[in-house]
Amino acid sequence: MISEMAKRVRDILSMFVLAIFSKVIGTKPYSRRSAPAEPESEANECLSWRLSVEANNMPGWSTVPLHCLSHVETYMMGGQYEQDVNYIVEQIESYVSQVVLKGDGCDAWILDIDDTCISNLFYYKDKNYGCDPFDPGGFVAWVMKGECPAIPAVLGLFTKLVEGGFKVFLLTGRDQQILAPATIANLHNQGFIGYHRVIFRNQSFKGKSAVVFKSEVRKQLVEEGYRIWGNVGDQWTDLQGECLGNRTFKIPNPMYCVP
Repeated sequence: MISEMAKRVRDILSMFVLAIFSKVIGTKPYSRRSAPAEPESEANECLSWRLSVEANNMPGWSTVPLHCLSHVETYMMGGQYEQDVNYIVEQIESYVSQVVLKGDGCDAWILDIDDTCISNLFYYKDKNYGCDPFDPGGFVAWVMKGECPAIPAVLGLFTKLVEGGFKVFLLTGRDQQILAPATIANLHNQGFIGYHRVIFRNQSFKGKSAVVFKSEVRKQLVEEGYRIWGNVGDQWTDLQGECLGNRTFKIPNPMYCVP
């Protein structure tokens, strides 16, 4: 009898505590309503989003999801991005060490410029790391300043390619008429000296996609007799289309997508 009464008292006290706790957190006992996303689960979702972007499972995406701003900022500024780029460049250099050049001046390598050779990170920091829509006028004004810093690992790769006998072509979607002088000056002041040619988007490719533009340029190089041993870019559209080269390598970039 006494033990039964004690059990009932424990049950009543348990329900009383549960009711108070439920009132504090704003739910009913045994409610199945989903709780707000925890920071960890949100970070995991954004990690999955970034992986999908890098794996090209989301072609043509426009902006970084607003709830992933902190994730992208941490990735870009916290050291992981730099570590990833360094690791990728190590893989490229391992491949380069195995290439046997013909020695006829036609062994070519292609590097994209924006966020492959030089970084627009400081520009995109002011654009919420890609959460804001692309601002063409603002980007042109940024490029004209010529303040893009070199991506150190890629600068090191560039130097090794030039010194190793490759003809390095810097291929960019930047407008030739407006941005060529500022771009070349920026490249030089960051140490990109010794390339074979910088190729800009000219009027004949106005309105055409990045894939069409870069494919046509690579095709022209092949027709000139160049062998493209490697092709490096931060956008999938740098690495799609015709005459891609013997190997392609993707530099991570979760801040924007060039269709």
